[in-house]
Amino acid sequence: MKIIDPARTDLAWEFRANPFGPHSAELQQVLSIMRWKENHGKYVLVETGTRNRWVLGRLPKRRGLRVEIFENLVFADYAEGLWHLFRLRWEEHTDRTLEEE
Repeated sequence: MKIIDPARTDLAWEFRANPFGPHSAELQQVLSIMRWKENHGKYVLVETGTRNRWVLGRLPKRRGLRVEIFENLVFADYAEGLWHLFRLRWEEHTDRTLEEE
């Protein structure tokens, strides 16, 4: 299993600066590790149906069950939602919290 080096916070700041890419090869590897985690419990962004509004969600144990929605975590800016999601996944994979620069 591939792991993310928690010392490579430079890759996190690269993502923060440009969440839509293009990304360096090293950041692409980090994103692949984060995105290919088993679905159960994975954090995701869910579009609410209201234009430009996303909420944090967590995928269920089994396909077909409801996604857990965190109504208190609403994002009007998709890039900000992606950054929040990145930080959650970083912590899951590295056991380290990313502090804002």
